[in-house]
Amino acid sequence: MTQDEMKQAVAQAAVDYIQPKLSSDSVVGVGTGSTANFFIDALAKVKHLFDGAVASSEATAERLKAHGITVYDLNEANVLDVYVDGADEFDGHLNLVKGGGGALTREKIVAAVAKEFVCIVDASKKVDVLGDFPLPIEVIPMARSYVAREIVKLEGMPVYREGFVTDNGNEILDVHHLDIVNPKELERTLNNVVGVVTCGLFANRGANIVLMGTERGVETIKLS
Repeated sequence: MTQDEMKQAVAQAAVDYIQPKLSSDSVVGVGTGSTANFFIDALAKVKHLFDGAVASSEATAERLKAHGITVYDLNEANVLDVYVDGADEFDGHLNLVKGGGGALTREKIVAAVAKEFVCIVDASKKVDVLGDFPLPIEVIPMARSYVAREIVKLEGMPVYREGFVTDNGNEILDVHHLDIVNPKELERTLNNVVGVVTCGLFANRGANIVLMGTERGVETIKLS
């Protein structure tokens, strides 16, 4: 089974998982990235079962609209029953690293609103300790150098993601060489650095459930 086939299988599994929870007034939060794109394509087949969606990026909004799914601004949606998105890494406690596609801030906001966060990944994303994948941090442009110096004090190596601007008009620092043994604490520390919009650690609000595509099928992972 190829990686795309695993992503497709886990996307369909996510639709199967959320379908019983949907009603005519349900609004679904939808993430950003290649696995989320497979989810959108599968979700379109049951679009008659729910009211619409909130997108975590402009690219996701366009893909949803192309399928005829109504897209709401988050301020218009009082309740999100569920948020479905991928991740760049996850650990055994369902802490995540996200933001490889640069949509981490909007993803984090939508995740905070949703009653349930369903993370869809392929098996390559599972790690014992977060940090192999560079940790994205969205920063206000004028603060980029200051934030980078503060990250160096935390023994990370920040690299400016050149030529990239987020949907919010900000910039990304990708932080290498971090062993994230206490993701909740590090998330709070980074988010408190002046000039940081947010970091790509989803630990204080991690996933409720992970659906992981493997060679043997889709594995469901929940905290015991």
